Amino acid sequence: MTVYLNLYSTTYCHLCEQAEALLMSLTDQYDIQWATIEIVDDSILFERYAVKIPVLKRPETNVEIAWPFTINDIEKLLSN
Repeated sequence: MTVYLNLYSTTYCHLCEQAEALLMSLTDQYDIQWATIEIVDDSILFERYAVKIPVLKRPETNVEIAWPFTINDIEKLLSN
């Protein structure tokens, strides 16, 4: 079963690039897909996540984790 995630991010965010690299490293072990969502395009998202990005959210459960997170944190998110 595919697990879908949202990665709240913004352009030129080196931490967001690190978060995406963590996700990429898990694609061999887990059936995951994610959408990268640009927060500056939405004032509500910008207000909510501007100082937290990158943020990973599992839309079906509304569980989210904010940076700094690890592979173990992502795996816990995938199991929720």
